[in-house]
Amino acid sequence: MGSTTTPPPIIVVRKKKGHGGHHGGAWKVAYADFVTAMMALFIVLWLLSSDEKVKKAVGGYFMDPTGNGRMVGSNMAGAGTGIELTTENMSKLKEKIEAAMKELPKFEQMKNNVQVTVTNEGLRIELLEKESGMFFESGNAKPSPQGTELIRMLGEQLSQLPNKLLIEGHTDAKPYASEAGYTNWELSADRANCARRVLQESGIAVDRVAQIRGFADQHLRNKTDPFDPANRRVSVLVQYREVPAAPKPAAEPAKSEAAQPKAAEPHH
Repeated sequence: MGSTTTPPPIIVVRKKKGHGGHHGGAWKVAYADFVTAMMALFIVLWLLSSDEKVKKAVGGYFMDPTGNGRMVGSNMAGAGTGIELTTENMSKLKEKIEAAMKELPKFEQMKNNVQVTVTNEGLRIELLEKESGMFFESGNAKPSPQGTELIRMLGEQLSQLPNKLLIEGHTDAKPYASEAGYTNWELSADRANCARRVLQESGIAVDRVAQIRGFADQHLRNKTDPFDPANRRVSVLVQYREVPAAPKPAAEPAKSEAAQPKAAEPHH
């Protein structure tokens, strides 16, 4: 009986049709980087073509994304951003100044003689005198050590703001005794001017002071008692930013004679 030879197995190799092998996701990362770079380029081009107001707003956001930069001041968040104080954020400055006052060594002696109020003109800071004098020497335009310290603190807190300042001097109704013709008018103006000097020495720019006013006894704080020492005071007013005037309406076209009403005939 002859031997039977087993045929060799047939191996069929099937080629997988379709796309090529897997190339990985590196191209996706590169494409994402390209799109991001293009977006940044378009943002930069847009900013370059925008006005200054938009540039400051965008720059302020990246410097202070939380929005606390609206409270500007020497020690406030966002100091130096040049944001003007408005009716919405003026109360924040009031709180900041009151907090800074509490840090002064002699705050307890002067706390009842400093009034900080938000008015329709802006933030008014008033330094009210005592009978013996507190912020200015009696009958003198020279600030006392306490007055100098307090005014310097105000200058430091207000130095980073662009808002204009008005400085006012007031006296009580007692006539100023002087043989040289020096009166309460000169004294009130000189005290306001001395306060200006201290403020500017503390960092207030020269062009920030809009006016120096000397009122003598013409704007009494306590009108029922013209001789009240509190009538002797120096006020620093932080003005609100100026609101642009509304554009004037276009002039109406002249009416035709037919549309003009007839003048009334005179009575006889």
